[in-house]
Amino acid sequence: MRKSLTRRHFFGVAAGASALAACSAPDQRPPVGAVPSSPAPVSSPRSTAPPASAAPSGPATEVARSASGRPEIALTFHGAGDPRITRQVLDLVRQHGAHITVLAVGTWLAEYPDAARMVRDGGHELGNHTWSHPALAGYQPEPMLAEIQRCRDKLAEVTGTPGTFFRQSQGQHATAQELIEAGKAGYARALSYDVDSLDWKDPGPAAIRSAVARARAGSVVSMHLGHAGTVAALPGIFIDLSERGLTAVTATELLK
Repeated sequence: MRKSLTRRHFFGVAAGASALAACSAPDQRPPVGAVPSSPAPVSSPRSTAPPASAAPSGPATEVARSASGRPEIALTFHGAGDPRITRQVLDLVRQHGAHITVLAVGTWLAEYPDAARMVRDGGHELGNHTWSHPALAGYQPEPMLAEIQRCRDKLAEVTGTPGTFFRQSQGQHATAQELIEAGKAGYARALSYDVDSLDWKDPGPAAIRSAVARARAGSVVSMHLGHAGTVAALPGIFIDLSERGLTAVTATELLK
């Protein structure tokens, strides 16, 4: 899904603050191989974490939905924001017997390591959503790789695993260069999505519920932690899924 709205991203630390704004950006990315005019390099220590999986032989493979035909979808949450909201999301997910995938931002992991552990301990799945959630497609290869590796290393430190998937920041789909750098960091798959809940805009629970209702069997849905409206929308979303015979599972389960 392409979008024309430029999004900026914020990290809130107070209750109810928007922790992470849009993770999809307009499709105004430079051609693969182009040199961005002003990338923001990331200062990263030497990487020591193990790879996310057996080192891929090349670039990561992008996946945005499953073609299995099973009546399942994946609710994937961009991980940032107030850990109290994270707990509310996890409580609702547990009450409805669902499982989710959280793509964690590295700065969130560093500030709220217990929030990521809550996700892990609840039987859910964690992945890598870059260190600082920049407009990653505009970065040159070296700082792009550093963003991925730094988050990977923090995930491994905090949760004991570098995560199953990488997800690019500020873009619904990964560029060829992002796939190359994700592969170098040890990720075999980049998890994109085919349904955007737009909950980062805080449009209200009814609008979020309506957006998620576009999901079909096999869909990967993009949502965000850190937004009270998302919490308010979840009970209705789970009712809708149940009425349609759909189960919310982790991305790994969906794509097996």
